[in-house]
This record gives sequence, structure tokens and C-alpha cells, in this order.
Amino acid sequence: MSVRPLVEPDLDRADEIFRVAFGTFLGAPEPGTFFGTADYVRTRWAADPRAAFAATVEDEVVGSNFAADWGSVGFFGPLTVRPDLWDQGIGRRLMEPVMACFDTWGNRHLGLFTFSHSPKHIELYRRYGFWPRFLTAIMKKQVAVGTAVPGRVLYGELTAAERPAALSLCRALTGAVYEGLNLEREITAAQAQGLGDTVLLEGAGSDLDGLAVCHCGAGSEAGEDVCFVKFGAVRPGPDAADRFERLLDACEQLATEKGLGQLDAGMNLARQDAYRRMVDRGFRTWLQGVTMHRPNEPGYSHPDAYVIDDWR
Repeated sequence: MSVRPLVEPDLDRADEIFRVAFGTFLGAPEPGTFFGTADYVRTRWAADPRAAFAATVEDEVVGSNFAADWGSVGFFGPLTVRPDLWDQGIGRRLMEPVMACFDTWGNRHLGLFTFSHSPKHIELYRRYGFWPRFLTAIMKKQVAVGTAVPGRVLYGELTAAERPAALSLCRALTGAVYEGLNLEREITAAQAQGLGDTVLLEGAGSDLDGLAVCHCGAGSEAGEDVCFVKFGAVRPGPDAADRFERLLDACEQLATEKGLGQLDAGMNLARQDAYRRMVDRGFRTWLQGVTMHRPNEPGYSHPDAYVIDDWR
């Protein structure tokens, strides 16, 4: 068995293993169709092929793993291995290149999302210095048509000349949430691959009040008829809760405009008020896991944070 970069001809096989592995672990009746029309493998490979890795046995792909660089924050996944080869050390080998990525990028807070009920998974990642903290709920609600949100701008509607300034404002906002946090990779990947769009909320003066990177429909990480908020955040401080409500309205407005019936979003339960507000709006948990952190610190998952993500 060896580990090498994942290359484009590997993607179909890596996608098949990804679906079968998750479907098998979760007891799906047809593991090969798990995740439906959602795509995690091709989208994450296209976002950064240098951070995607394959495990091979006799030159056949048997597993894969992906790393993501969010500035000061790095996370990895999905890490999947062909089920008949589980418990043979392949997962550990696939951890080595992603940890090397984090060293190269200089991320200071690392994380992952895994099954909270699986001692095997938690113990594997604990060996690399990750520690389980709060649960993360993957939530969904049916989209309701609402009024237009004032000051909402879509990144995809900006001109090429306007986008660098918008990305700078996004960096300033996420940096206020957690020093060095930078979602430019996700914003530009969503735009370049046609996966969805990024909602921007104009604030007073030149500041942004919020942003949300949204995947929309089949072929993205959302899947058919779904708008998935891969990452969302509002400017911290006074009135952050009100800004969060406005951001949720803006995401629902985007889903309506795209003709999508369901809105999905991940919420770490350490962000207590943000979680309660989503429940009050009708969001319900359909999948729950635990985020593991290295070092064992909250990062941006604390009661004052109004952030949407799930590190899957």
C-alpha cells in the first residue's frame, strides 16, 4: 500500500469508495447511492488538487483524504477507505500527507468532523493530537418565501474588478471572528466551479455585516433541491445576533431564488445562542457528529460566535 496525490482519473473510483464507506458505516440499504447527487470528492479535489491524496494497493485506489486551508484554521476530510480494507492502517497512512499540508500552510488551529458514537474514529484522530469537544448538528429546514433582505449582495454578481475588494472585506470579517481565519478558498472555489454563490451583507460604512458561502443543488456539496451553507459568519460584537438573523434570511432568500426547497446548515453546539435561534426558525437536526480540535481549544466555537460550519 502506498499514498500519493489524488489525480483526475482517480475521481470516479474515489467517489465510489467515499459513498460506499459512509453508506456501509451508517447502515444504508444501498451504500453505493449514499449522499445522492451531492459531490464531495470532485469539488474538494478541484478546489485544491495539491491537498487531495489517494491510498493505493497494487496501483488501485482504495481510499482518499482531503485537506482544506482556511488561513489560520485547517481541517480535513472526508477520509474514506474501501470497507473490506478497514482496520488495516490505511486511515493512518492517509493522515500523514494532510498533517504535512497543515505544517506547510502554518495553520494554528486544526479540526475535523467525525462520528460521535465511534470510539475507533475518535481514537484514531486522538493519536494525532485532536481532541473531541462539542457536538455539531447538521440541520435542515424547508425553505419559506420571505421578504428581500436589504443590503444583500451576491459575490457572483460582482464584476471582476469589484471582487478583490469584496474578498478583502470578507477577510476582515472572518479575521474579526477568529484571527487569521480566511474563507477566500471556499468563496472562489464555489464561484469557479459553479457550485453556488456567496451571500454578502453590507453594513454601516464600508464594513460587511455577514457572509455565507452557499452550495446549491446537484453536483455541489448540497445535493438535489438543497441549499447548503458551507460557511457563514457575522461581524462579532453588539447586535451580532440580529446580524445572524439577517444572514439566515439572506440564505433562505438565495435558496428561494435558486428554486431549492431545503436549507441545510451545520452548527456547533458550543455556539449556544446561534443554535437556539436556528431551532426557533424551524431547523431540525438530521445528522450529528463531534468536532475534534488540535489544540484542545474552542477556536471560534464559543457562545459569542455566530458562525455556521461543520468541517465535514
